[in-house]
Amino acid sequence: MKARLAACVIAAWLAWAGATAFAQPVSDPAPLAYRDAAEEARFHALTAELRCVQCQNQSLADSNAQIAHDLRREVLDLMHQGRSDAQIKQFLVERYGEFVLYRPQVESRTWLLWFGPAALLLGGAVMLVVLVRRRARALPAATDDAQEW
Repeated sequence: MKARLAACVIAAWLAWAGATAFAQPVSDPAPLAYRDAAEEARFHALTAELRCVQCQNQSLADSNAQIAHDLRREVLDLMHQGRSDAQIKQFLVERYGEFVLYRPQVESRTWLLWFGPAALLLGGAVMLVVLVRRRARALPAATDDAQEW
């Protein structure tokens, strides 16, 4: 009985230790090295415009996922190679698709994304106007003599 209890305690401790080991946030081993303040500002502006491919709801600048750390390093390396912001974005789009951009390009593939909400709003307004006009026509004309209080 004591052996079973000891085994259960050890198993519970190992499970807890394993769970807490995986729950620790991933930290970047070495800080990023910028050449000057202008490069740092450009880097932060660029990573704020890019989406983390794992988190999907955070920018590359805000995400703490390991792939976000790797992509931030990749972006800085591309900047050090002399690539422009447009070239860096194009590189990431070729690798991960348009999803990596918070503001994808307006083209035939993304029309629904850009204009869909406005079309739904306009369609809803048109339906509302049609319904109000139908109800107004369906009501009998009220006269002062016909009113009962």
